[in-house]
Amino acid sequence: MKSLTVAEIVDSTAGNLMSQCEVDTLDNIVIDSRDAGEKSMFVAIIGETLDGHCFVEPAHENGCRTFLISSAKNLPEKVLKDSNIILVENTELALGKISKYYLSKFDVKVIGITGSVGKTTTRDFVYSVVSNKYCSIKNEKNFNNQFGVPLTIFNINNKHEVAVIEMGMCGFGEIDYLAEITRPQIAVISNIGLSHIQSLGSQEGIFKAKMEISNYFDEGSVLIVNGDDEFLSNVYRDSKLDKNKYKFEVQSFGKLPTNTIYLKEYKVLENKATTFIVKIEGIKEDLEFTIPTIGEHNLYNALSAILVGIKMGMSVDEIREGFKNFIPTKDRQDILSTDNFTIINDVYNASPDSMIASLRVLSMYDDKRRVAILGDCLEMGDFAELGHRKIGFAAIGKADIVITVGDKSQFIGIEAKEKGFDLSNVYHFESKLELFEELRTILEKDDVILVKASRGMKFEEIVEYLKEGIDD
Repeated sequence: MKSLTVAEIVDSTAGNLMSQCEVDTLDNIVIDSRDAGEKSMFVAIIGETLDGHCFVEPAHENGCRTFLISSAKNLPEKVLKDSNIILVENTELALGKISKYYLSKFDVKVIGITGSVGKTTTRDFVYSVVSNKYCSIKNEKNFNNQFGVPLTIFNINNKHEVAVIEMGMCGFGEIDYLAEITRPQIAVISNIGLSHIQSLGSQEGIFKAKMEISNYFDEGSVLIVNGDDEFLSNVYRDSKLDKNKYKFEVQSFGKLPTNTIYLKEYKVLENKATTFIVKIEGIKEDLEFTIPTIGEHNLYNALSAILVGIKMGMSVDEIREGFKNFIPTKDRQDILSTDNFTIINDVYNASPDSMIASLRVLSMYDDKRRVAILGDCLEMGDFAELGHRKIGFAAIGKADIVITVGDKSQFIGIEAKEKGFDLSNVYHFESKLELFEELRTILEKDDVILVKASRGMKFEEIVEYLKEGIDD
């Protein structure tokens, strides 16, 4: 982080400097008291279960001497005596204001990424491409919300030329908030699925919320959308039919020939890489690329990254080389080989659409017995049964054994059985503990096992159980 002065913090937040000490320069901004140090500023965030103001004293004991707070009530006297105390109305919003100010100090091109499914992998693909030519930064892990995005911005320094920023949301206005801070010049929307439909009411609502990423675009901005998606295809089509529909440029990717870039054919290689042929608008010849992963959904992610690379002035060869550096985020279709099984570890999160995509990957292992261990997709509301039934129907022909764990996931097995899946190969357990008690009687050596559920289901525990060896 490039240093900020206490005065800059006060000015950017319109805060009140209640008390002051000799520490005038800050080299780090944190929301976890354990990360606080002498030249850090600890921001006391009020969360759903924890109030950061309760951790001001521990942060002070760690050497921190600058605090951003929204309440001075119960503030220890020793903290007041030797610290910079900046009082604001809302520390969460103040954090965003500081990050927006901090970002304005750099000449960095921001590429925004969002979508219902695949936004993190799309982010990783885009980063692998642009970082081959430009000094780039991206969010780490799941730092894609109102806290993670500002904390990512604070890692930018004078060397960086590009920031690839994933933006997540649960409701209306959340992407708008992140877009207002980051002001992306290029944005990608991977698709419109069912994630967070409980909060947004419909896919139309999800589409509207995702489009917030373009709220601060100007004439030089570019929106890149999935042209095969029911909702996003309309954005691309309308931009072609009416040049005045959007003030920014719209490009699209997909399998349909109407897209700016479209997939013509692909082949999975023996080393679990994929080579594919594309046609790009304005380029006469077909082009071939290779990505070090499998799954048709990853080809969509790669197509969007190619368009980003082209808009960033990169050559085809530079984009090809960038793909070689692609590293997926942990627990995102991480294929593990043990003495007993091949495990497709995809436990990071789940929605009906991403589960179906993962089942397609499982189906590629047609020379082995394919086992799908699937859990609940959360935040589905009234769409929960329908969404899980879609997964169950999709499992037919892609898995040989279906094991579900949880509550709503039972509809996966119910639908599969109703549509003809072998009854004896469908299992349901209420908890992971029940699963562990029976798993050794179901699995066989050399099975290929997909493990996937929403993050709250903590299916990484199943992956660890399988890695350790159930017969040990």
